[in-house]
Amino acid sequence: MSAFTPAEIDRIIEMAWEDRTPFDAIEYQFGINENQVRTIMRNNLKRSSFELWRKRVHSGVSQKHVAKRNDDIMRFKCSRQKNISLNKIAKR
Repeated sequence: MSAFTPAEIDRIIEMAWEDRTPFDAIEYQFGINENQVRTIMRNNLKRSSFELWRKRVHSGVSQKHVAKRNDDIMRFKCSRQKNISLNKIAKR
């Protein structure tokens, strides 16, 4: 895993917390897989926050895993969210 800037780590964490952003979108934008995202989350969050995040990811509420998503959802993001560009960090 390459070294990320603090801004990139913040964006990865933000994307990981978003229920509608699957791990595939994070991999597409930053080139890291789910295990690497988990490592970043573990290293940058308080233990209790990390445990809440993991519980949420596996609760069924989150749609982080594409295989568990409704087949009607064909996008990485909410329809109201700004377009994901090929920039390393989406413009806010």
